Amino acid sequence: MKMHLLRVSLGLTLAASAWAQNPTIAGKFTIEHPTLLNLGFEWSISGDANRNATVGVQFRAVGETAWRNALPLVRIGGEHIFRQREHFDYTVPQGFAGSILNLQPGTEYECRFQMSDPDGVSGQATQTVRVKTRTEPQPYSGGRKLHVYPPDYKGEKIEPSFGSLMEAYYGAGLGDWNVVWERRAQPGDTILLHAGLYKPERRNYVDPMATPFDGSMLLTLKGTKEKPITIKSAGDGEVIFDGDGNFRLFDVMASQYHIFEGITIRNTDVAFFAGQKEVAGAVGLTVKNCRMENIGFGVWTEYAGSSDFYIADNLFLGRDDRFRLIGWTGPLWASAGAYGSHQLTSYYAIKVYGPGHVIAHNAIAYFHDALGISTYGTPEADPERQASSIDIYANETHMSNDDILETDGGVHNVRVFGNRGINAAQGGYSAQPVFGGPIYFYRNILYNVPTGVAFKFSAKPAGLFVYHNTIIGEQTVKEPYANAHFRNNLFLGRDTPDRGIMAWANATQAFSTDYNGFRPNKDVKAQYQWLAPAPGQTAYEGNGRDWKNFATLAEMTAATGQEAHGIEVDFHIFENLAPPNPANRHAVYHSTDLNFRLKPGSKAVDAGVLLPTINDNFVGRGPDLGALEVGAPPLTYGPRWLTWAPFYR
Repeated sequence: MKMHLLRVSLGLTLAASAWAQNPTIAGKFTIEHPTLLNLGFEWSISGDANRNATVGVQFRAVGETAWRNALPLVRIGGEHIFRQREHFDYTVPQGFAGSILNLQPGTEYECRFQMSDPDGVSGQATQTVRVKTRTEPQPYSGGRKLHVYPPDYKGEKIEPSFGSLMEAYYGAGLGDWNVVWERRAQPGDTILLHAGLYKPERRNYVDPMATPFDGSMLLTLKGTKEKPITIKSAGDGEVIFDGDGNFRLFDVMASQYHIFEGITIRNTDVAFFAGQKEVAGAVGLTVKNCRMENIGFGVWTEYAGSSDFYIADNLFLGRDDRFRLIGWTGPLWASAGAYGSHQLTSYYAIKVYGPGHVIAHNAIAYFHDALGISTYGTPEADPERQASSIDIYANETHMSNDDILETDGGVHNVRVFGNRGINAAQGGYSAQPVFGGPIYFYRNILYNVPTGVAFKFSAKPAGLFVYHNTIIGEQTVKEPYANAHFRNNLFLGRDTPDRGIMAWANATQAFSTDYNGFRPNKDVKAQYQWLAPAPGQTAYEGNGRDWKNFATLAEMTAATGQEAHGIEVDFHIFENLAPPNPANRHAVYHSTDLNFRLKPGSKAVDAGVLLPTINDNFVGRGPDLGALEVGAPPLTYGPRWLTWAPFYR
């Protein structure tokens, strides 16, 4: 009898202890760096062991009366992100994170957050904040105008005039005197580059460009957000900086708030070196309306303290093969034969780390990877030194020998939307890994990934939100990921031999998938593959015996309860689109020849579900599946100044 009472008492104590951990304790609320179109937030918590707390979000522009609903903040915490061969092992801290999406630039918003938990909330359960979105960086109108002319210029000059960028920027001299910087540019100055060729003579002791022996221009001055230092074309013709085969052309990793605009850069390994991990990195760098060609790297920072870049409306042309898609590894590419193996002649067009970056409306071709976030490794504890609140949108990518777009070191609130990627040998949109998220992938297009997958979710990423994408290819990643959610996407198979159309590799209990459209591959029995752990367990190892295979979407729904509103489709849902040929894995396709618009009245039209701030402006009875809404204004890709149709031909 005493033993029975002891067991009852112990059971009650354990139950009470578990219940005590279920109420939520609200902690620190963080406003991330605003971007032009989006706002990001984090809210740390403790408790909520049963993970049933929620945070509802509403917002309105200051001066408006009506509140609008946004997507709720995402419950994060406890997800295990690891990869043994690189020796990193990270557990996501407990909390919430999320974004208010698709806002207007330069607008102040009132944002309201309400935390709820059936088990109770202690601490401050409501947060109301005002946050203003950024605007596109512009030169300071009240600063000096410094005119630079190429060394061979013979005409009249506007004063004050200079014979090189380094002379205008520092007052630098020639030879040993190129490091004597006694007459520096000031915050708010605009350096106007007049038409012509600017090419360092690296082996000339008195190089007229005033560069050192390596031909790099080290730019270290500090502008301010209100008074940036601007280096731009004067508008009287093309301004060409030719690196003459040097390693770095512009080294800006010690700079703050610089604008580069309207410049052509060529013949250099690295056009803009903007940050070295654990050393230094630029802040507030803007590169816009530039053309970069025959380069190995466009804009590059690995520094955690780099922040608030604006890289937009640029054309990046690398050195990789322009006529066939080769890839870079594995026996599959042995048949390239005379084409040879892929050599790393051009790495990334854009690679960043740190908070608040905007990468938008760029056109990129002939690189190993088009653009992305530095893989970096375990994120630092300081939110000001994490890859969070980053926007990557409206970019046009063509011919990548690895991936189109990588969020591989992202932490919270990375927004990847409205991009179009054509031809990638290994993968489309990558999260390898993501450290808690959310990462939002929405309204992106992907076509021709002959050996890879649409979304490369690898190294146990967590916090993946996949909405309204049009994917011509399979999604068959079988490495488990956590907290992933799919809505309103189209996945159309290419009849790739021995591959199904979709695999869901859920490592934890947080998952959902519904309202998606799938085109199965012919003559494949395991079209849909499913992994999810038993209650109270995880499935990070993803053993083969844990997977379930289904021949039809109906079978998958019946067994899992997911995709209750999912449909199977075919290519006739489009106005005019055929799949790439899986038998010709080196083929090259061009976006100008492809039509991703849905046919009005087709099965995918009005078949989606409402997602606040993602598709509020849908046309018809409901949102359409995929990236493009019938009747909506067309999305634009690449530089807004470029008649870009022939840019890659």
